[in-house]
Amino acid sequence: MSPSATPPGIRLGIVRSVSYGLFGPPDSFVPEIRELGGSLVRVYVYWSQVEPEEGRYDWTVVDALLGQLDPAAETWVTVCSSSPWATRHPTDFLPSSPAKDRERYARFIRELVTRCRGRVEYWQCNNEPSNTGMLWAGTAPEYVEQLTAFAAVVRAADPDAALVLGGCGYDVLASPDGSPARQFFDQVVADGRDSFDLFAVNLYGDPRAVPDQVESVRAMMRRHGYERPVVAGEYNGPILFEFPAAQGVFEATMTAAFGGTIADSGTDSGTDSGLGADPEVSAAPESPDRLTMRALYARAAELPPELRMFLDDCPPDLAAKRDRINRRQLVTRNVLALASGVTRTVCWNLAPEVPGYADPLNLMGFLFGKLALMDYEGRALTARRPSAETFALLADHLEGATSVCRLDHGGRGQRADQEVFAFEVVRDSRPPLHILWSDGDTFTGEDAPPTPVDWPWPHPTAHVTDTFGSHVTAPHDGAAVHLDLSVTPLFLTTAPRT
Repeated sequence: MSPSATPPGIRLGIVRSVSYGLFGPPDSFVPEIRELGGSLVRVYVYWSQVEPEEGRYDWTVVDALLGQLDPAAETWVTVCSSSPWATRHPTDFLPSSPAKDRERYARFIRELVTRCRGRVEYWQCNNEPSNTGMLWAGTAPEYVEQLTAFAAVVRAADPDAALVLGGCGYDVLASPDGSPARQFFDQVVADGRDSFDLFAVNLYGDPRAVPDQVESVRAMMRRHGYERPVVAGEYNGPILFEFPAAQGVFEATMTAAFGGTIADSGTDSGTDSGLGADPEVSAAPESPDRLTMRALYARAAELPPELRMFLDDCPPDLAAKRDRINRRQLVTRNVLALASGVTRTVCWNLAPEVPGYADPLNLMGFLFGKLALMDYEGRALTARRPSAETFALLADHLEGATSVCRLDHGGRGQRADQEVFAFEVVRDSRPPLHILWSDGDTFTGEDAPPTPVDWPWPHPTAHVTDTFGSHVTAPHDGAAVHLDLSVTPLFLTTAPRT
């Protein structure tokens, strides 16, 4: 693969999860991604899985991955330097850590890449290393050192593969200039410039910020005299940090938990399937994050709805509203990223880590658990959540797409108070496609009156479908089509696909 660019065309991807095959047997996931229209699969592999003891290699997880790869889909492997014996911070999961011995690390990477040679298009050295303490137990210079070793080995073992810089996440993008996270990534970009081909940015937060987030990471590189293509290693929403009032309540509750002003129940198994403690497990002090979650559930009825919708037992109407927001953002985040010149996007994420796991007090589950596109039915990964249907719809519309560009709506909207977002998708040998929506509040915008627009459409027919897959009636006079735009994106083309 050329180190200067990805292959032509646009690909929508999905990441399996953060722990494929780590906490249970490796199961099928590539066919499931392909059935949703995903044409790029991303998966994590841990040093602890491949080399559980020095010199002893276990290829169970890697071979399970290779055995289900589809040549029509690209593959992206994030390699986490997590090991109970080989890294400075001993663990089999996260945070990843600098290796104790650089040559041992290089040998592990060489064995892994050689086994996968020609089957993996993208190799990534850890993820979000600036998120220190949670995802990386080291410094920026230590990450650069490891990245340099990683790149040298991958390029020697599989010259056609591309190297992806560990994802630049919300901790960087939402922080001011000079923050520790930005300083971390600035050093990586400065000193690791020769050790990656693609810059991965993880797009969370307000979807309208996506173009600025993409430009921000390009500016990081330009400050050091170069620029590489940008790919979106993760995206999805909504997340709590999009709602300042809800975030304030959450942070106040967590501050109280850390400050000891929330009473400890005195019981915590760490694997609750409900809100109560397991009587078979001896009493243990609860961690502050679990105390936070317990306190939120205890006062769920009085929480702001923007916060309550993230809880497992929120009312059905609120759960449905969150799903609608999620489905809109799958479209808007992708379209805004693609219009910013990104050609590879990866949705977080396909499914829960393992079948049957339920723990409402798990903080990461609260923040990100509802973003999964699918779920298990028993031990089979067969249940599609509403967001999966929208991902499949978007993937179908973008099949064969080569570029996305924003169009000037030219003031044709009859309401000047709302911004119109309109995009043209260029597709190989397929009819014209425009995607349109109007700006509005993430949570309440669906209740606002529509923005009427007479959109130029000099084609003999017009067919309109919304994000939820419903046909929308739109009068068409052969020159323009009348659209009532809202926060729900519309797909405008000449005919439904058969």
